[in-house]
Amino acid sequence: MIALAEAGTWAQPQKAPVHVGLLVGQVYRICVLNIPGQIGQEVFPTIEVIDRLYAPAGQETRFPIQIELTAEDLRLALEGKYVTRVIYLENPERALPALGNLAGQPWFEVPPGRDPLVVADALGRPVAIVRLGGRVPERAERLDPQFLFGCPPVWRYDPPPSPAAQAQSRVSVLPRPPRPGRAQPVAMEVSPR
Repeated sequence: MIALAEAGTWAQPQKAPVHVGLLVGQVYRICVLNIPGQIGQEVFPTIEVIDRLYAPAGQETRFPIQIELTAEDLRLALEGKYVTRVIYLENPERALPALGNLAGQPWFEVPPGRDPLVVADALGRPVAIVRLGGRVPERAERLDPQFLFGCPPVWRYDPPPSPAAQAQSRVSVLPRPPRPGRAQPVAMEVSPR
């Protein structure tokens, strides 16, 4: 289950996938709860959208940026480890020579001492950063706005999930056409795998 930070508190938890619009350049806090094998435990990752896809008009939800929160990521976060994932659009001229993993999003570990954002930038165009582990909110009637990064605005969507998203649980960032005079929101589909 996923709950997004909205208006200074947690929104009602929803089964994945959840489709929402987010702003590029903002950091959003989510809560992952009801984690299989970790009853009663919660993880509070952040998703920072740093760029977007530029899909043809009217087809914005057909080309999601996939972000997966794997069981291993969640386990490491619950153990107090800090996990950073940089999601990037691969440059075909610099693609890693590896077979595709049809069961999930391809990934690799960056060696200690290397900045994952710099590595992702060398391989393509970074579009989102997912960070999880370590921070847990204090239980209170109203949560600390700093923990929630000020609760930037969220737009709710309900587009049909892509075939890949139907086959697997994941987080997807989907672009949305600009609104005159407003910041550009990006849609997101959220789910742990």
